[in-house]
Amino acid sequence: MAPSVHKLALIAVAACLCSVSASAQTGVLNIYSARHYQTDEALYANFSQSTGIKINRLDGKEEELVERIRNEGKASPADLLITVDAARLEVADSLGLFQPVSSKLLDERIPAALRTPTWYSFSTRARVIVYNQAAVKREQVQSYADLAMPALKGQVCMRSGSHPYNLSLGAAVISHEGEAKAEAWARGLVANFARAPKGGDTDQIKAVAAGECGVTISNTYYLVRMMRSSRPEDLRAMKAVSVVWPNQSSWGTHINVSGAGLLKHAPNRDAAIRFLEYLASDQAQAYFAEGNNEWPVVKGIVQANPTLAALGSFKPDQLPIGELAKATVLAQKAFDRAGWK
Repeated sequence: MAPSVHKLALIAVAACLCSVSASAQTGVLNIYSARHYQTDEALYANFSQSTGIKINRLDGKEEELVERIRNEGKASPADLLITVDAARLEVADSLGLFQPVSSKLLDERIPAALRTPTWYSFSTRARVIVYNQAAVKREQVQSYADLAMPALKGQVCMRSGSHPYNLSLGAAVISHEGEAKAEAWARGLVANFARAPKGGDTDQIKAVAAGECGVTISNTYYLVRMMRSSRPEDLRAMKAVSVVWPNQSSWGTHINVSGAGLLKHAPNRDAAIRFLEYLASDQAQAYFAEGNNEWPVVKGIVQANPTLAALGSFKPDQLPIGELAKATVLAQKAFDRAGWK
């Protein structure tokens, strides 16, 4: 069978990267990125313009990039892996793909709860409850646990239980409440499904708005993207739904991240650390987050996104991201046992 267009593109870009010797190159930085937001292009351009360092970038799916790094081994030209979600960063870390970074600037600017010895978070998003105002009462959906209650039978839409966004949420439940309660919660969700899991977060929001189901869980940036949309159907959908910050009376709303790690065999280590430090700068933080309707991780950054601000303030989960990431394997096992495919 002929390779897909995506894989052909991946191979072509990888060939370009590998045509440069994996030994350190002056003024070069090689990035493997699974963060696919067009608005990030300005980040790369600004860094190259201000430093003179040329960025070679390979975009792809997380699994493909991780497998490529493993196969390339010591000969890999890659310096950094950028991706979204703690679960995905933990997979790379658990495979020994990252190396520790020593940077006073990063340690000072990135909160301790949002970094590990081998990777750093640079923006955050929250996993919130979205419900149909005509089908579900707000008081019914004040916590993640509420979605597993019998009163919502046939009302819940969710994306796959194997998706990292849900695995990270499951890891948070495990960290706070234990594996047994996390599995019981997953079983309750499955019992309440309006349909088999399918699609992404935007699909779940649209299904709730259309009345196909009454409630779902979504990352905030998908909501804000629809709120800022010029498409009439998106604006109509947002009028039909409302948002709840879950678990405000307990451990807080689950937070997820975009992040990056320095690869073990990085040939351009100094340039890579310089780029990581750039991502923690005021300029990059404002843009890194604003470009995809996320929040900066560095305190004091002014973000001019009134639509995101309109969602209001909330109590976030303070669980250290490294602790969260390490529980994702247990979350997958619990979801599998519960039948959340």
